[in-house]
Amino acid sequence: MAGKIIVAGHICLDITPVFPAGNPQPLGKLLSPGKLVQMEGVQLNTGGAVANTGLALKLLGADVALMGKVGDDAFGRLVLERLAEYGAAEGMIVSPDSSTSYSIVIAPPGTDRIFLHNPGANDTFRASDLDFAKIAGADFFHFGYPPIMRHMYAGGGEELAELFRRVKGMGLTTSLDMAAVDPDSEAGRADWEAILQKVLPYVDYFVPSAEELCFMADRPRYNDWLRRAGGGDVTAVLQVEADIRPLAERVLAMGARNLLIKCGAPGLYFTDGATERFERSYKPSRVLSATGAGDTSIAAFLKARMDDLPIDACLRYAAAAGACCVEAYDALSGLRPFEELDWKIRAGWEKQA
Repeated sequence: MAGKIIVAGHICLDITPVFPAGNPQPLGKLLSPGKLVQMEGVQLNTGGAVANTGLALKLLGADVALMGKVGDDAFGRLVLERLAEYGAAEGMIVSPDSSTSYSIVIAPPGTDRIFLHNPGANDTFRASDLDFAKIAGADFFHFGYPPIMRHMYAGGGEELAELFRRVKGMGLTTSLDMAAVDPDSEAGRADWEAILQKVLPYVDYFVPSAEELCFMADRPRYNDWLRRAGGGDVTAVLQVEADIRPLAERVLAMGARNLLIKCGAPGLYFTDGATERFERSYKPSRVLSATGAGDTSIAAFLKARMDDLPIDACLRYAAAAGACCVEAYDALSGLRPFEELDWKIRAGWEKQA
C-alpha cells in the first residue's frame, strides 16, 4: 500500500531540563519553593504531533510532509533548523504575527511529566493554513493535538470537523490524535463529546490515550477513574473489560471506524467493533522520559498500516516503538527500524506483566 502521508497540527519546541540520575524523590520535596536544584544540562527538541509523529514516520521510512505553524522568531527558526536536519522543513507555515509554541518539560526520575506550555502559533492555526492541493496528492492524513489548538475546538469544533470532512472527501485514510486537557482551561470547558460526534465519522483511525478519551467522552467514568487512582497513575487501575471496552463501545458509536487507545505502561487497546486486541508493552532497558512515546507508537502503527501489515503486527510495532522511545530524553533518539524491533522481539524481548 505505502503512499504519502501528511502530518498536520500542533508543533512546538520542547525544553527539557535534565535531572541528575539517582533515587526518585517526591515531586513536592524535589521542587519545593526556594530550593536550588542542580541540573545536568538541557535537551532542546521539536515537540508536538507534527514533529514527533511526523519525524518518527520519516525515520521509519515513510514519505512524509509536515504542516505545522511557527512564529517568525528565534524559537521558530530553531524549530525549522531541526526539521531541516531531517529534510522536513518544506511546507511549514511561518507566521509573522504569532510566537512559536514551546513546552518546558519537567521530567524528574520516577515521576510523570509536567508540561509548562505556551500554545503560541498553534492557537492561530486555521484549516485555511493547510495546503489542500498538496493534501490531495497524498494517501494518508494525520492530525494531532486539537485540544491545544484554539480554533480546532472553538465554535463546537466545527472547523476541525470541516477539515476532516474535506480531507476524507478527497479519499485519504485519516487519523486523529488528541492531547491532555486542563479541566480549568477554555479547552476543558468545551463540549468534547459533541465535538467528537461531529468529527469521528470522518476519522478512520482514532488514536487517543485512555485518559484523554475518557475525559472527553465519558466524564463521570473519568471522575471514577481519578477516584480509584487516588492521585496515582490512572492507567495502573484500569481493566479492559470493566473500563476500556465500555469506553471504546461508546466512542465507536460516535462514528470512529478503528480505535487505538494508548493505555500507558500497560499497553495498547485496539478495536474496530468486530475484533479487539490488547497489546502489552515491552519492557524498556531504562526509562529516561516518556516524552513522545505515544507519538512514536502512533507513527509505528501508521507506518505498519501504510505497509498493509496485519493489525497484530501494527500493534506489536507500536508497542515496541513506544518502549524504545522512553529510553531517551527526546521522542526520536530511541526509535529503531522495524527490522531491529523484529530482532529484539525474536530474541525474547520481555513484556510488562
